[in-house]
Amino acid sequence: MTYQQKIIEAGRTIGTEPNWTGIEPESVARMRLQNRFNTGLDIARYTARIMREDMAAYDADPANYTQSLGCWHGFIGQQKMISIKKHFGSTKRRYLYLSGWMVAALRSEFGPLPDQSMHEKTSVPALIEELYTFLKQADARELGMMFRELDKARDAGDEMEARRLEAAIDNYETHVVPIIADIDAGFGNAEATYLLAKKFIEAGACCIQIENQVSDEKQCGHQDGKVTVPHEDFIAKIRAVRYAFMELGVDDGVIVARTDSLGAGLTKQIAFVREAGDIGDQYNAFLDCEEVDAAKLGHGDVLISRDGKLMRPKRLASNLYQFRPGTGEDRCVLDCIQSLQNGADLLWIETEKPHIGQIGGMVSRIREVIPNAKLVYNNSPSFNWTLNFRQQVFDAWSAAGRDVSAYDRAKLMSVDYDGTDLAAEADERIRTFQKDAAREAGIFHHLITLPTYHTAALSTDNLAKEYFGEAGMLGYVKGVQRQEIRQGIACVKHQNMAGSDIGDDHKEYFAGEAALKAGGEHNTMNQFAA
Repeated sequence: MTYQQKIIEAGRTIGTEPNWTGIEPESVARMRLQNRFNTGLDIARYTARIMREDMAAYDADPANYTQSLGCWHGFIGQQKMISIKKHFGSTKRRYLYLSGWMVAALRSEFGPLPDQSMHEKTSVPALIEELYTFLKQADARELGMMFRELDKARDAGDEMEARRLEAAIDNYETHVVPIIADIDAGFGNAEATYLLAKKFIEAGACCIQIENQVSDEKQCGHQDGKVTVPHEDFIAKIRAVRYAFMELGVDDGVIVARTDSLGAGLTKQIAFVREAGDIGDQYNAFLDCEEVDAAKLGHGDVLISRDGKLMRPKRLASNLYQFRPGTGEDRCVLDCIQSLQNGADLLWIETEKPHIGQIGGMVSRIREVIPNAKLVYNNSPSFNWTLNFRQQVFDAWSAAGRDVSAYDRAKLMSVDYDGTDLAAEADERIRTFQKDAAREAGIFHHLITLPTYHTAALSTDNLAKEYFGEAGMLGYVKGVQRQEIRQGIACVKHQNMAGSDIGDDHKEYFAGEAALKAGGEHNTMNQFAA
């Protein structure tokens, strides 16, 4: 429906009510356009369709990979999407990521916490709702500016400019994009996972990421001490999330199944086996066991039978069982196949380094069974990207017979190597990592989990150093405000960004000429008009 058709529609409704004489059809049409998503479920349904279309586009051509940055506050997510629209003209294939780590570290009522699912369950859906509130406000702000320009064109009698603006309004692209939301290990059993997933979806999440760690033993994917669960336990949680999506009418909701098996050498449970070779038996086959003589059993020993032999799984004092060393990759592949065969849509393999060969090797094995398997991958700040890629180049050069005697592999992070050919090649590999990994390792979505955590810390450190030092006020003006003006950062007009102009528009709708508006000639934001 076009802008003019929306005005006509609103006029028809108003025309049936004789006492609504102060309600203007065009103002109603504008307010409806500024709030096209009435509920979180509207957002979830809209963004799920986008993700499904993007997944199909990637299957047709891996150059169509998608990206996101982790955002820990609605304002951060809003500014990210405003910047994307400003620089690239479209939000296509750009998403939001919500990291459980950042919720724990920045949003918990307990204060900063480690990534161990200790934060409140409700804090994640609350952040999803907050992010979309800020994105909807970005729509309202930008459309409001377009409406003002339309009014100016009409007042000036510029019919061609007015038609151009109406067409731009009709084709307006929202800031609302898909969000991949981290539900950790589900915060409890399958029922708890289902209940929390509903809150995620009702807040607007079209995509939920869940991991195969034990819920009450959950660790950050880049730390030690991770404990996985048997496949049937994890599959039950995948089903719980799917039921939540379908109950709420988001039938094409997306589930990302994350496996931590590459770095997790422990399990809390021995899987139940119904028959030889079933999924429980395959899980148990990775246990680190030793054969025992029935006559020499220890008190309290736990045993399993394997090929007619009695085996004692190695059990730690923590009552956890350990897997055989070197089985992580095989367990990852099995985890991924099982997840996709039981309702997951996308995979997440948490690795210890960003190495295309390692990731691609596992994906190739998965695709032997599931040909269209694809990944969401964490371009993690926990990786030392500079050191990792310089070492990868060093190893490649060594294997090719090139002279690397000028380099110390263990010290390649040193600034002394910054201007070298090795460093230049490493940086080029980092630059093309996402494109190369999308093509060679099946990565559909690239995200950085914690980027805005680090950028906030870095920018605050730079400002504090200058403002509280000799630079004083110049530290802010030169390092922040002047850069905002020169780079066209929208929030230099912070009153406008916070909704002052939207409020003025509403005052005029409600009170007409009697409206007391904030945007008069004495508003200091006018200093930034030039």
